[in-house]
Amino acid sequence: MKFPVAKKINIQKYEGGLSKIFGIKNPIKLSSNESALGSSPLAVKSFDRAKKKIFKYPDSNSVLLKKEISKKFKINSDQLIIGSGSDEIISFACQAFLKQGDEVVVPEFSFLMYRIYAKINGAKVVYAKEDNFKININNILKCISKKTKIVFIANPNNPTGTYLTTEELKILHKKLPSRVLLLIDDAYWEYVKANDYEPGLQIFKNAKNVLVTRTFSKIYGLASLRLGWGYASKSIISSLLNYKPPFNITAPAEFAGIAALKDAKWISKNIKHNSYWSNKIFKKLNEKKIKCNMPTTNFFLMRFDKKNQADDIFNNFAKSGVILRKMKSYNIKNSLRVTVGNPRECKLFIKLLEKFF
Repeated sequence: MKFPVAKKINIQKYEGGLSKIFGIKNPIKLSSNESALGSSPLAVKSFDRAKKKIFKYPDSNSVLLKKEISKKFKINSDQLIIGSGSDEIISFACQAFLKQGDEVVVPEFSFLMYRIYAKINGAKVVYAKEDNFKININNILKCISKKTKIVFIANPNNPTGTYLTTEELKILHKKLPSRVLLLIDDAYWEYVKANDYEPGLQIFKNAKNVLVTRTFSKIYGLASLRLGWGYASKSIISSLLNYKPPFNITAPAEFAGIAALKDAKWISKNIKHNSYWSNKIFKKLNEKKIKCNMPTTNFFLMRFDKKNQADDIFNNFAKSGVILRKMKSYNIKNSLRVTVGNPRECKLFIKLLEKFF
């Protein structure tokens, strides 16, 4: 007797940051780069109002959310696509532009979903070496072949916390063949204070071969609602829409997103909080001679010298009720990633650094 057999795909399964540890009640989760201060109060109120009508289908075109995004960032609403998280937009791009035998180029250490979605759609993943955990555009260009269809860049990069300057991104785009789609992931752009940095949306508003993705999961604090968006030429957006399910986001998520975009005070508060605490944590990490990225995002990649030190530190923090992110799935050896938490969480993290180092 024969039964259905699924096709075999050789991919690495995505493993998110741990939320629970056996034997630890109510642990502090600093493993997923979530918003330190939570959701905007306006977003929560809007969500509460919208949930009263959950028996109705949501607007498949997310017209109101697109209108608010268009207004806030001064872009055309017909060049937008809304997704269940920005990773769904990435999935659409891979479905639309990749086929068996194609290639994509990703930095050596980058968001795992780029390679996962590429492989699901039959593409070969080519890894461009980084320089001290920073993306090297020359190494990316060396990886381009006739088979290359997409280049993925998160800027700032997750999980390394480093970034490409405006000039570097412009050079990369200029030297890429026009037939290659450049996907810029702006997930952490709000946190960057560097003078030589601009987000992908600002640099490539009029580019014909660039797709920029953004998320509501980080600074907006709506990770659980799964909401993101993409911006590109009308031609690219039209191609992506072929793969979008009719009701891929919920109405409560849409209205919470609209309210979050409008709450400028809450966003400003989050940025100030992150700048203050990331600088304090960076200073403490330097004092303890722990290698890490400059404070440009809401997380740090901590790199250790002693053998198995990352595992020991992870276990020590876990026993104290704090969950950090292991980097083994990213193939970054002897390292941990830590999210900038709220004031109480940051104080505890610094206190535990003092204790364990």
